[in-house]
Amino acid sequence: MGVCCALELQRRGLSVTLVDRQEPGLETSLGNAGVIARSSLMPFNHPGLWPQLPRLLKNDTVQFRYKLSYLARNLGWAARFLLNARPAVFRQTVEALDGLIRLSAPEHLRLLNESGAAHRLRDTGWVFLYRSEQGWNSGELSRKTFAQYQVPTQVLQPAELAEIEPALAPIFHRALWIQGSYSVDDPHEVVAAYAALFRRSGGAFQRLTASAIRREGQGWIVQGAQGSGGSVAADRLVVALGPWSKGLLKTAGIDLPMAFERGYHMHYSGADGASLTRPVYDTGGGYVLSPMARGLRLTTGVELDACEAPARPLQLDLAEARAREAFPLDRRLDAEAWLGRRPTLPDSRPMIGEAPRHPGLWLALGHQHIGFSTAPGTARILGELMCDGGAASRHEAFRPGRFI
Repeated sequence: MGVCCALELQRRGLSVTLVDRQEPGLETSLGNAGVIARSSLMPFNHPGLWPQLPRLLKNDTVQFRYKLSYLARNLGWAARFLLNARPAVFRQTVEALDGLIRLSAPEHLRLLNESGAAHRLRDTGWVFLYRSEQGWNSGELSRKTFAQYQVPTQVLQPAELAEIEPALAPIFHRALWIQGSYSVDDPHEVVAAYAALFRRSGGAFQRLTASAIRREGQGWIVQGAQGSGGSVAADRLVVALGPWSKGLLKTAGIDLPMAFERGYHMHYSGADGASLTRPVYDTGGGYVLSPMARGLRLTTGVELDACEAPARPLQLDLAEARAREAFPLDRRLDAEAWLGRRPTLPDSRPMIGEAPRHPGLWLALGHQHIGFSTAPGTARILGELMCDGGAASRHEAFRPGRFI
């Protein structure tokens, strides 16, 4: 998110410094499934969530787990999240996310070409897998929504699924091929290529662990943690720190209603050279399996817990067991599971715009599961708002003032 915003503001003629505690692309961007898909317009809090709640709250599914003490401390967020699953809000969210995704895909294609990373792109879409008729029926709302928003799909019977992904075990009742979508074989390398493009184009990069921000005169100061390199001053400041935005903005008196949907990944080799040609989402197994340059990446569902709480990789173990039912996974290729955090606001929409009562402080955060795919579109909106001085009404769904 930060790299794309930096590139867009640079493209519009601003002098931009990109600040990160590590090299770009080594935090949340490192570990996603690499999907850039029209189907991402479906938020997790949709009307179909209500009948699933009794099962999910048992806290034993692969798809969803939670730390009880964390949930108890964040009941207000949870209540708002569930209230936003009602049909009227759901329709607003889908409309907003669809527009953001449509804006983002061509921007990704442009940046992939300009950065020299186009060889990492696949245009084979991805596939939703259903293990039973009941599972297929539970996806009816998604399929209706895809049809309403012209997301191209194709229903696959078992023989048709076997034809495009022969390594999958014949355990799936049906599948839905999401077409007109993309994936990449290494999200981190894509972000690193975008950051290199920013630097080649004259952008500055400063390694700094931001500990606080404050208004000073007509500008902003980013204060580094002790021993991390001092501070940075700017006329305008964009906070695009994903899950870490919540802590940093508290130092400016802003309390974001943000929760953390954590997730894990692990890479595997395929037994006897087995592989996939596109990511697959096993809806009953609760995981995504993506072919990556490093191997087959297994990514888990949601774990609600504090941002910096210790890893609890049981969810990955459960997902791996389900994945082995569907695909001949061989050995683990990583020494330990990777843990990432997805920053989620109560309505599953990001904040894009200037923070109320904080002139010069701009926000691009809260993209839940779709930050990698929607970063370039977010950057376009942010650049329009910061530099063109208008069109805010077109981005009403993302305005920070709905929660600040």
